[in-house]
Order: sequence, then C-alpha cells, then structure tokens
Amino acid sequence: MKFDVSLIMVAVIAIGLLFVCMLILIFRALFKYVNSKDVRLEKAVTRKSLGNILKEYRTERKMTQEFVAETLGVSRQAISKWETGTSEPSTSNLIAIAKLYEISSEELLRCVE
Repeated sequence: MKFDVSLIMVAVIAIGLLFVCMLILIFRALFKYVNSKDVRLEKAVTRKSLGNILKEYRTERKMTQEFVAETLGVSRQAISKWETGTSEPSTSNLIAIAKLYEISSEELLRCVE
C-alpha cells in the first residue's frame, strides 16, 4: 500500500510541476505580446493594401477613376472595387495600370503586404 501512495504522490508532484511550467510559458508569451504593441501599431501604419496603393498613384497623377477605366477598358465600378479592396485586378490589368501610371509593375507591388 505504501508503494502505491508514494507512486501517486510522485505522479501528482510531476503533474503539478508540469502545470506550473505551462503557466510560466503562457505568462511569458502574454508579456511578450503585450510589449510588442508598439511594433504591431507601426506595422499597421506602414502596411498598405493594393487598393490604397492604386488610389495613391492615381491621385498623384491627377487621374479620375473614369479616365483609368476608359483607358483600361473596364468599368469605373471595377476601378472603385480595386481601390476599396472589394476585388483585385487581374495580372494583365495590373500590368496595364503600371504602364498607365508610368511605373514598373514590380514597383507597384513592392509596397503591398
């Protein structure tokens, strides 16, 4: 009977230590996450969507959505959807947009995350 009780006690202590180690790891992870708030906010500010970049280049060149749509042979609503992020342009349309904005397609996509 003593052997069974001591074996149970060792198992309980091992489970207890395992539980304490898990709690320590969880608190460390939470502490690291809380302290990374500044980094997360900075990334959110610098991150741009493809739509934001398309609109930025269009407005820098003082072009309207209608003009871009007519030039590309798509609807103005398509341009609006691309700029709001509702949909994305096809690869051929991205290349055409880059040519229209007089930039390389790589430069157009470089800022997108």
